[in-house]
Amino acid sequence: MKLKNHFTLLLAVLGLQAYAQNNTITTVAPFLNIVTDARAAGMGDVGVASTADGNAIYHNAAKMVFHKKEVTASVNYTPWLRNLTDDIYVGNISYQQRIDERSAFGGGIKYFNYGEVQITQDGNSASTTASPYELAIDGAYSLKLSNNYSMAVALRYVRSDLTISGTNLNDNEPTNAFAVDISGYYMSNEMAFNGFNGVARAGFNISNVGPKVTVLSGEGFLPTNLKLGGGFDFIVDDFNQLGVTLEFTKLLVPAVGGDDKNFLQGMFASFSDAPGGFKEELQEVTIGIGAEYLYNNAFAFRAGYFKENENKGNRNFFTLGAGFKASSFNVDLSYLASNAVVNNPLENTLRFSISFDLGDIYEY
Repeated sequence: MKLKNHFTLLLAVLGLQAYAQNNTITTVAPFLNIVTDARAAGMGDVGVASTADGNAIYHNAAKMVFHKKEVTASVNYTPWLRNLTDDIYVGNISYQQRIDERSAFGGGIKYFNYGEVQITQDGNSASTTASPYELAIDGAYSLKLSNNYSMAVALRYVRSDLTISGTNLNDNEPTNAFAVDISGYYMSNEMAFNGFNGVARAGFNISNVGPKVTVLSGEGFLPTNLKLGGGFDFIVDDFNQLGVTLEFTKLLVPAVGGDDKNFLQGMFASFSDAPGGFKEELQEVTIGIGAEYLYNNAFAFRAGYFKENENKGNRNFFTLGAGFKASSFNVDLSYLASNAVVNNPLENTLRFSISFDLGDIYEY
């Protein structure tokens, strides 16, 4: 990627903000909010209340103890800004394991590679290169408090190194931060209805809760989020099942006046500080809805929709996905089609996931 001026460099390296609108709330390390696993991506980026899988730690770690497989290892890959360059991507790996019937633990690494940035000064053939990156390392523990409800705590280390020699970003020291997630998950017993059985699901996750961090322009907030969701599985018979999930997300970061607030004050202020009052507060809530059809628990077809207000980022897109299971081997793909006027960094991009299930099978 060859860049000849600082403005273009910012658009490429800080591509997460390239499609932001005038009232968008900005944070440090926004890559933490990128959905990389193809299953959730195929369902409109929903995951806090969907059924448990090997990527639970990235959406709601409390789901880990509801995953039927004893051990699951996953790898996810997401190209980024593919229309601009081919060397920027987000990837992660995760591992989770059931300890017993009531507890589980997991860990993961998320890595945002900004590619090789080459800086050439005007009128000068000499150039310098840099490889900016961001990463997060997670660890989580999940515990069932009852047969149907669990909670989890996750600890996260975040490092953001966007230092690039020869630009103003050369003075930007790498950012190091710690954050925690607190989450809960509910899954009902299977219920009998007229013509089908059903299972109800609900979940919440308060993610990336941590102190403000120092950046080039001063201090910034981590992308603390509140996610609430619910869903229902329609079990038609032993071969056919349809699950639907609805999710709401609110960024718990001050819209204005955050310089004099710590992270806890900022979280509470985020519910009432929008300049436009309650109407604008509602605009800060994103909505995602997803559906997943399973045939014989081996083939999956997914669809979803995600909506963000046009004044708060204007992410508005449809998703499609598919998955295949063979014994302990799982493959998932997803595709995003933007419905917004502004470009989406993931538009017309395929996200790819693979996971392996090992060990015994646990029943709910």
